[in-house]
Amino acid sequence: MGKSHHNQVRNARLARGWSQAELAEKTGISRTAVSAIEGRRLVPSVAAALALAQAFGTTVEELFGGAAPEAPIVWAAESATPASPAWQAEVSGRLVHYPARATPMLTPLADIQGPALEAGSLAAARASETLVLACCDPAAGLLASLYAQTTGLRLLVLPRSSSEALELLRQGLVHLAGIHLSTAEEPRRNAQVVRERLGAGYQLLRMADWQEGIAASPALKLKSVRAAVRNKLTWIGREPGSGARQCLDRLLTDRAPRRIARHHRSVAEAVQAGWADAGICLQLATAEAGLDFLPVQQESYEICLANELLGDRRLQALLRVVRSPAYRRVVDDLPGYSSAAAGALEVVP
Repeated sequence: MGKSHHNQVRNARLARGWSQAELAEKTGISRTAVSAIEGRRLVPSVAAALALAQAFGTTVEELFGGAAPEAPIVWAAESATPASPAWQAEVSGRLVHYPARATPMLTPLADIQGPALEAGSLAAARASETLVLACCDPAAGLLASLYAQTTGLRLLVLPRSSSEALELLRQGLVHLAGIHLSTAEEPRRNAQVVRERLGAGYQLLRMADWQEGIAASPALKLKSVRAAVRNKLTWIGREPGSGARQCLDRLLTDRAPRRIARHHRSVAEAVQAGWADAGICLQLATAEAGLDFLPVQQESYEICLANELLGDRRLQALLRVVRSPAYRRVVDDLPGYSSAAAGALEVVP
């Protein structure tokens, strides 16, 4: 369906003296989406059209001159097909679909299944209540659970490395990108990478500080990082662009890992299963697998977000959760994690 020429959203808003931010708050739609709908650059989803009509006390027909418009489908994965089960979220004024096979951490069943996947599907009702985070934090599922319990909203977590998460954010396919490239030696590295990859207009939300190091089989009886590096071990590494891979590359210098894992837990599981002798991952994943842990560095785990998201109620809800005593208790109970600086928001220079 093409864009409606009978779009009365802007007129209705101005008649009530509301700002775009106020309308966004009343409807649960981002301010970016409100602006795009008013400028006819975005065809709203069914859920967005219904929310707008309800806010103005009118009907979709009166507001848009016909039935609820259909939003074009945008996939966060190129290999997805129209028949793929998926989750949905409104991101930067678009309705984005996430294949269920992406296995988000602690996420309920897909919104839409098979033939029901159509533009304008009523399953999009939760799209404006869903915040999407791409990261490699193995404890992100705990954050998603706490977020849902305390706010009634949904946090969809996509397992991605720091580099992959930033690329999804650059493409406007997620709201938040988790990165952990800052260390004691390079405390500003997260901000530097964001500036290089994304430019200006972003902020970093501190989530935690954590320990990253070597996960090793207890049978090796390694006593130090130096001993691990000097021994002829079979290493498993993360993909290039990840924080764990950068740490491993600094340790091995002229050597490359023989095997690659996609997540921190995958590294620990590979060592646990005997497919590798050692690998770099978080202390949490090492403890879960019952492996020896040799600390290498402490890192700052932060979430990158665009300035324009600050007024979004989903992000404001996340800020309240991250700054709550409940979140700090959860984080501080995890091996190698610290919530001391959690909740700090910093502009990327």
